[in-house]
Amino acid sequence: MSKNDSSIKEEGLIIVYTGNGKGKTTAALGLCVRAAGHGNKIGIIQFIKSDWEYGELKGLKQLSPEIDVQTMGAGCIGIMGDNKPLEEHKKSAGKALNAAIRAIESNKYDILIFDEINVAISLGLIKMDQVLELLKNKQAHLNIVFTGRNAPDELIEAADLVTEMKEIKHPFQKGIPARKGIDF
Repeated sequence: MSKNDSSIKEEGLIIVYTGNGKGKTTAALGLCVRAAGHGNKIGIIQFIKSDWEYGELKGLKQLSPEIDVQTMGAGCIGIMGDNKPLEEHKKSAGKALNAAIRAIESNKYDILIFDEINVAISLGLIKMDQVLELLKNKQAHLNIVFTGRNAPDELIEAADLVTEMKEIKHPFQKGIPARKGIDF
């Protein structure tokens, strides 16, 4: 655990950011910035996103060594030109799940963020029982954040904090494409 233990509640929380609106990963990254400012150690494992050039990765590198990021996905499934077989996405998600297990067992983090893990579950890339098993092995002080649409009921039930992002209006509806620095 970090040298500044007073900034994190002794008993770690399970946090879920879900919903069809934008802001799930952004909320988790905001939590990262806050925690890094207090000297906490954060690990991020991205289950869907690949090594495409995301602005958040560049920004997070500037917060090293407090924040470690592992981008392990095979890319956004079925969108943005993805034509990879489902088995390739499953293999990548399985590797991310193994990295999550190792990160929990390492006992070196105050916060772990499993970005887009809810999507990996809902698409059948990993199984919910595997994710619940992660929670059984977490150290008492560890905070775990799960992001992504379609959070399963079992995860919502296990969580201490659940926030649902609800889309009300989106620029894509007007034909405005994703923008560097805003969307990626």
